[in-house]
Amino acid sequence: MEMDFRNSTEAALHHYKQGLGEFTKKMPELAQHYNAFTEQCFKEGVLSQKEKQLIALGISLYSQDEYCIIYHTKGCVDQGCSEEEILEAVGVTAAFGGGAAMSQAVTLVQESFQELNQLKQ
Repeated sequence: MEMDFRNSTEAALHHYKQGLGEFTKKMPELAQHYNAFTEQCFKEGVLSQKEKQLIALGISLYSQDEYCIIYHTKGCVDQGCSEEEILEAVGVTAAFGGGAAMSQAVTLVQESFQELNQLKQ
């Protein structure tokens, strides 16, 4: 069954969720524990959920994980991050990750940010 996606960001998010669903069917206990752990990590605490998404985006860029870059760009948008906040976090990441982090930022992050904001309209 082929779905009609409005953009590549939406398609990537669907692909990730589909893969996670398949993994969860095959490894339900492991998936349950992993999901519980990550939910705890991203709960509001001394750091806000917004700050945690910005950190996760930076780590995703540094590790060159395209699905996580898209997922956490969405997390940033969902938490109300402005484009300027995202790009400032990207700048800090590029200070450590150099050109590899910057190349993902100027392409995938900016494209995802634009596409996610188009979906909200």
